[in-house]
Amino acid sequence: MIRHIAVIDIGKTNAKVALVDLTTVREVALHRIANAASTDGPYPHHDVEALWAFILDSLAAIHREQRVDAISITTHGATAVLVDAEGGLALPVLDYEFVGPDAFAGDYDAIRPPFAETGTPRLPGGLNIGAQLFWQQKRFAAEFARATAVLMYPQYWAFRLTGVAANEVTSLGCHTDLWDPWQADFSSLVDRMGWRRLMAPVRPAKDRLGPILPALAQQTGLDPQTPVFCGLHDSNASLLPHLIADRPPFSVVSTGTWVVSMAVGGNKVALDAARDTLVNVNALGNPVPSARFMGGREFSLLTEGYAQDWSEADVAAVLARKTLLLPSTQQGSGPYPHHAAQWLAAEDVTDGQHFVAISFYLALMTATCLGLIGRDGPAIVEGPFARNRLFTRMLAAATARPVIASEAATGTSIGAALLATDRGAVGSKGETTKPPDDLAWADYARAWRAAVDAS
Repeated sequence: MIRHIAVIDIGKTNAKVALVDLTTVREVALHRIANAASTDGPYPHHDVEALWAFILDSLAAIHREQRVDAISITTHGATAVLVDAEGGLALPVLDYEFVGPDAFAGDYDAIRPPFAETGTPRLPGGLNIGAQLFWQQKRFAAEFARATAVLMYPQYWAFRLTGVAANEVTSLGCHTDLWDPWQADFSSLVDRMGWRRLMAPVRPAKDRLGPILPALAQQTGLDPQTPVFCGLHDSNASLLPHLIADRPPFSVVSTGTWVVSMAVGGNKVALDAARDTLVNVNALGNPVPSARFMGGREFSLLTEGYAQDWSEADVAAVLARKTLLLPSTQQGSGPYPHHAAQWLAAEDVTDGQHFVAISFYLALMTATCLGLIGRDGPAIVEGPFARNRLFTRMLAAATARPVIASEAATGTSIGAALLATDRGAVGSKGETTKPPDDLAWADYARAWRAAVDAS
């Protein structure tokens, strides 16, 4: 019986290994490290060897305290790995924030598929994996020619654990330009560039790729028959428990470095590629209207050096004065990619009021994303922002819908663990915030939208 799942969860800011107990659907152990890109080598890249050492050490430490029955994997998107014939790296694993691929933007734009084919908006730097591969092939032709496989990031770690090469649709379908979600096949770009031969076979997220390699079992102490599941993209891992257990319509807001909003059973709308809306592909293989902005990164930048304590008096002051932060702190993505951030009515604000206004800004950006994808029903917030009551209250006010703050420390880990079971998941659990009765909250949301429109 599989009960305890070790989930390797590689986020853009932090890497984690969590142990999830499937009987309670809760994390019972968590190891975490910061995950910063390395700047040595030919371009900024992920230090996969440091991450690998952390993963193996964490698996061993967790297994000493509690038997690990299986391993699942989830990672951030926009990351592909070029593997050579020996299983090593043909090229370093590119950090998608690196702007190098923009050097060939004109050439790439001339060959990339239209939004109608892939549901992929054109994004800067390496946020489109197709642009990454195009740049790497042109810039490092000899090294690229050594590649025998292209693996999405979750499946790269599965490959290192099992020796089995695979790909999977949630990562392939996450603004890559590589996947046609309507045909459930690689896009025309893959064939145009001759990359299909490099693409490892596509396997379902819940496939058992194999047992852990014998040498790794010996190193970590895990049972040599410990199965490893194929894995999936992190935002889709947050979505999976709700696909299994909740009744549409609803939306899921996955928060981390990125805030990704996904609508299930919502209203049909025309997605606007210029505003960072996109079509994700969920773990069941179905298209999901989605929108995103770099909310976690913005939160870190905006709160650095400021106290994060606040009071209801601070809330009242911000609502009454209408201290507003307008988008965008991180430009180039999100619903307002070309707007420069500005503060209004922010003179002499206290640290507490500063934190309130930032939380409101993040909620209003999220509400904008939800509106762009036709959301309906409650919004379920996963990840760090679920613990921010200011965020959930303003999101409820701005959307005029209930907001459920997930109790899970990382919804991504829970979702990835559920790949190991066929039984129903626990549905949405957590504190429900209804739209505030105080009309000042809705007035603030309207003022923010009006100021954004005016700017």
